[in-house]
Amino acid sequence: MKIIKRILLGFLFILAMTMLIVLVLFLLDRSNTSYLKSKNIESTFTKEYLIKNVKLIPMSLDTILNDKTVHIKDGKILRIKDDFESQDIEIIDGQGKYLMPGLIDMHVHVWDRFELGLYLANGVTTVRNLWGIPLHLRIKDEITSGELLGPLFYTSSPKLTGPDDFGDDKVQLQSKEEAKKLINNYHERGYDFIKTYAGITEPLFDAIVQETAALNMDIVSHPSFQMTYSKNFIQQVATIEHAEDIVQQPLDFQMDTVKLDSVVRLMAVSKVNFSPTLSGFFNIYKMITDKAILDSDHAAYINPLFKLADTEAQVARWQGEKSRNPEVENRILNQHKFHLLILKKLHEAGVNIVCSTDAGIAMGAPGFSIHQELAHYSEAGLSNYEVLKTATINPSTVHKELKDLGSIEKGKWANLLLCEENPLTDLSTLERPDWVIIKGQLLHRETLDVFKNKARNRNNITSTAYYWVENLWIER
Repeated sequence: MKIIKRILLGFLFILAMTMLIVLVLFLLDRSNTSYLKSKNIESTFTKEYLIKNVKLIPMSLDTILNDKTVHIKDGKILRIKDDFESQDIEIIDGQGKYLMPGLIDMHVHVWDRFELGLYLANGVTTVRNLWGIPLHLRIKDEITSGELLGPLFYTSSPKLTGPDDFGDDKVQLQSKEEAKKLINNYHERGYDFIKTYAGITEPLFDAIVQETAALNMDIVSHPSFQMTYSKNFIQQVATIEHAEDIVQQPLDFQMDTVKLDSVVRLMAVSKVNFSPTLSGFFNIYKMITDKAILDSDHAAYINPLFKLADTEAQVARWQGEKSRNPEVENRILNQHKFHLLILKKLHEAGVNIVCSTDAGIAMGAPGFSIHQELAHYSEAGLSNYEVLKTATINPSTVHKELKDLGSIEKGKWANLLLCEENPLTDLSTLERPDWVIIKGQLLHRETLDVFKNKARNRNNITSTAYYWVENLWIER
């Protein structure tokens, strides 16, 4: 009995210490990101105000509306006038600068709260997180309630794949019944979308389509090697991810322009929304060619645990591959150029392109990566207006949750950027907007720079590791 009692006491002691450590981690994590708490942010004009004297880029049209006044109330755009006077409403002078909708990144992976400030500092006012874990449900609730300041936050479920696609980063489904049960669970818990992954089988996919349709949830598809690529061309699939998967799947790893044309035509007829993540693939080329990439400025903003566990391993892998096979450098660069051609052809065919970066993976620095992605679209031959559409009004047509975003119009959310120069002629001005407005809350450049500085070279490996262990415990 004494031995059993000692074992029981020992177990209770370990349990108590574990709970204490978890509590400390939560408190430390929240303390370190307290600068993002709404109550701690110095901001003016949050309830009702006028922004006067701005050059308006509405994004609903390819135009600039000069000397406009925008009336914002309770986080939404109430009206847009040539002029408007009221003694009861505070007024901001836009100083003749350019006002446009905030940017939307449709494919990110968020690993901590520090990244929320990085997105805002780079003009990203909405993100779609596509690797859901329990942490993301808490972040979503904190932002929605107004407790935490961040971009509007939407998250997919954990990645759903088939029984033979192994890895602790995804959920392996064993049956259609399990798929339906999990989808209902994800819906009840607050995940916005369902993400299917590279190993999903056709019967499982069909079950997911049926259940999400019943629940009015969208599917985000990382195309599966277990079924034909065109299986994704259905209304229930809101977006298809990754340009490289067009090469790997319907083109069978060949950069074949004849086959590509047939795929593009079918995607256009099927009214596909496409999420290219060009910068994610191009980062492979950068990892191959830049030996000092881990010391770059952008590397300092990557979550330290994922930098240690993923980024460093990816750099070692690709630089090792180059030493074994020098031709890999040209192969990756040529495929990137083919991705640009894919984007150009899809755009010309009328496929809806939505800006997506794969930020949070390998060298994808949160927030910064959107500027690289937009530069690729420009390189592919899109005009600056067409480039900006991919990160503003195009995403607003994809999900019902995004319909009040992406343009400056009456009734839409006041998610806005004020820029010194005209982004229709110079996309680089978006890298440092003078103001970012998120649901009516105005943030000056000084505040945005604080967000960047706080996240640079952060040391939160332990708390990130806890969130991942929590994910494995709950979702597996």
